[in-house]
Amino acid sequence: MRNYLIVTASYWGFTLTDGALRMLVLLHFYRLGYSPFTLAFLFLLYEAAGIFANLGGGWLAARFGIRRMLGLGLALQIVGLLFLSALDPDWGATLSVIWVVAAQGLAGIAKDVTKTASKSAIKITSVDGNSQLFRWVAWFTGSKNATKGLGFFVGGLLLDAAGFVPALWGMAAMLAVILIACLAALPPGLGVSASSKSMKELFAKSPGVNILAAARVFMFGARDVWFVVGLPVFLYASGWDFWAVGGFLAAWTIAYGGIQAVAPTLVARSPDGLSREVPAARLWGLALAVIPGLLLAALSAPTALPVAVESVVLAGLMVFGVAFAVNSSLHSYLILAYAGSKKAAEDVGFYYAANAAGRLMGTLLSGLLYQFAGLSGCIAGSLIMLVLCAAITFALPRDAKSVG
Repeated sequence: MRNYLIVTASYWGFTLTDGALRMLVLLHFYRLGYSPFTLAFLFLLYEAAGIFANLGGGWLAARFGIRRMLGLGLALQIVGLLFLSALDPDWGATLSVIWVVAAQGLAGIAKDVTKTASKSAIKITSVDGNSQLFRWVAWFTGSKNATKGLGFFVGGLLLDAAGFVPALWGMAAMLAVILIACLAALPPGLGVSASSKSMKELFAKSPGVNILAAARVFMFGARDVWFVVGLPVFLYASGWDFWAVGGFLAAWTIAYGGIQAVAPTLVARSPDGLSREVPAARLWGLALAVIPGLLLAALSAPTALPVAVESVVLAGLMVFGVAFAVNSSLHSYLILAYAGSKKAAEDVGFYYAANAAGRLMGTLLSGLLYQFAGLSGCIAGSLIMLVLCAAITFALPRDAKSVG
């Protein structure tokens, strides 16, 4: 319990800066006149780096331990914040974009190394079976997203109140304190185990891990295709201030995290941890796929007025958040249920590499679809990806043989 709480608290601090950084970059550069697609491009390396950071992070966490990898993630985030703060306003657009993309790449590696190490720690520290594992995963994931939501608000507020560079310096200082405390509190050998000795072994996961990873690609692509660029730009273009955009995204993400935290109470449990949980994932996946379809139909109504469009979008996002939160919590539990106990960090890393691939796809399409088809185009992309996600979920195994 002690190690679980230390890891969770450290990840909260990291996630607060991660959410604030995303909002700072998005709103600051949109104010400077960058197009929606260019804004998406700024996050390209952030998401792409996550694919390799998760794969490598899982292997490194098994080899060197969770304490070292958690410390590495926090340190990289500090470097990324300071690197971004060195951006010169007098530089041309091309050099500025390259500099921001590079800084975001460091932040992307930091995020996914930290996340893989933190979620692997849950599997290792949980000692009371699948029921405790589901509760701990749900609480960790929900509280993490609530903290990230708070970071969205903090980012928008800091941009208005302090400015771009002072905000980055302040967040770097806070993380330095967390890094020192984390390294001092965690035992050095936490999570050290045998690691894969070849690339073939690293990618040879159990059927449950492989199928769940494929579903994760489309599930998180479906969220980010309208959440990363499309929705914030839509709200700002509708006349919202920076702090209001950040505040709404914060409120949504905090509520989303709260629903994730209580997801175990919404899902029937089974003694083996799979026979009821897998059908629940299929059912919630289908429900989630219906929501963007209904929202798209409402936005396509010829009688819709601009004020009505905004209201429909916000209401639809709330409903979407409930179903997505339960789905995400279920998937986060299932990956640990499917993960082999000897190489849990590697299985988690592989799974979250798929998560990063989905975010990369969603981020690029968010900017591209919004630029050429508006928010409706983003929602249509979300619908297609959620249909694919739901279809893949029906191939998930329901027995213990699926566990590596």
